[in-house]
Amino acid sequence: MAQSGAVAAVFRRFMVNQLGTTAVTFALTLVPLLMAAGMAVDYIRYATAKTDLQSALDAGALAAAAGFSLNNAQRVAAADQTFVKNLTGGSIGADAVTRSFKISPDGVTASASFELPTSLMQLAGFTNMPVDVRTVIDIGGSKKAEIALVLDYSGSMTEMLGGQVKYIAMKNAAKNLVNDLAAANLKNVKIGLVPFSHHVWVTLPKQDVLGQSGSGTWTGCTQDRQYPFNLTDDSPTSASGSKWGQPIAKVHASSGCGAYVPNHLTVLPLTTDFAAVNSQLDAMLPYMWTHIALGAEFGFHLLSPNAPFGQAASYSDPNTRKVMVLLTDGEQTEPAFGPGTTRNVAQGQSNLTEICTNAKAKGITIVTIAYNIDDTATVGRLRNCSSDPAKDFFDIGTDNNVASAFDQIKQQIVAQIRIGK
Repeated sequence: MAQSGAVAAVFRRFMVNQLGTTAVTFALTLVPLLMAAGMAVDYIRYATAKTDLQSALDAGALAAAAGFSLNNAQRVAAADQTFVKNLTGGSIGADAVTRSFKISPDGVTASASFELPTSLMQLAGFTNMPVDVRTVIDIGGSKKAEIALVLDYSGSMTEMLGGQVKYIAMKNAAKNLVNDLAAANLKNVKIGLVPFSHHVWVTLPKQDVLGQSGSGTWTGCTQDRQYPFNLTDDSPTSASGSKWGQPIAKVHASSGCGAYVPNHLTVLPLTTDFAAVNSQLDAMLPYMWTHIALGAEFGFHLLSPNAPFGQAASYSDPNTRKVMVLLTDGEQTEPAFGPGTTRNVAQGQSNLTEICTNAKAKGITIVTIAYNIDDTATVGRLRNCSSDPAKDFFDIGTDNNVASAFDQIKQQIVAQIRIGK
């Protein structure tokens, strides 16, 4: 305290000192200091305003692009209405913004601009800063999307939440996403399903399955591959640990996999047959335990160009967006393979983190949905698993607003495909 008092005293003497050039020097120094502070404050305001304006413009242009049943005037009106809605409640008034939406057979070109009043920069004579943004939506759709819906079908999904059965609410939300993507007339969009509980039921080449030989395919239940093969999208090799068909852990051996076929819990590789996706979503029913890491493992493989599936584009394809949507309503309850002979639930939790890290490194966007989970560690793991927790993670509460989460996911997918610049 004594030291700070001494500094303050020196500063006061510095300010009131009229001898020599001290006061003049201080005054001359104060102006650029205030200018620098003013520029920093106003730049932050400018960056925030530009981000908000760009987001609203993108949303408006997407609304125009999606209006296939509307004439051009109606599309422009829909774009402007969406633009204004996205600015409402923010720091930018729509009335102050000049905007334009132009419709062509190839897409939507939009621009917006306004003058942002400055604060401290007015000291230097700068009263306004121009904020300009633009975007182009490609209706032709040269970009492609590959989407793996990795959905929890463990027994707890039969519970009621917000007046709805959880798995039915999830099914309806997923079907709306599929139908909306179909209605948007997007080209080259593929969707796959990975329903998981404690097993995954899948069809694989015999060479990729433990204990199988010869050509042809094998269909049945599998758990995760042995560690560390269960962390990557590498194709199986001759090593037995790299193959699927690993038996269930002893703790849940009595549960078996007999209900997977009658419950229609089968992996559906990437397909453009949206009707087939919807048909399977309608048919699937929950069963038994939860192996989140196993679901993510197969979601990773569906989006991988590597065998055994092979429907996915190369990771180096600049026009393909790969998205894994991972939803679960509870904790990992099934043991997973770890180093050596390790096999336990904690390893499954760790494996999920590693799988997400490896998938994101390959350019896959991971969207995670914590479906009414009260375990903070699992929620945190899912949040960190997502590509961007601010927009790719959804925490569904007791209101069971899973439909809203899937709608936002759809909007993000469409934006990734269509926004050119």
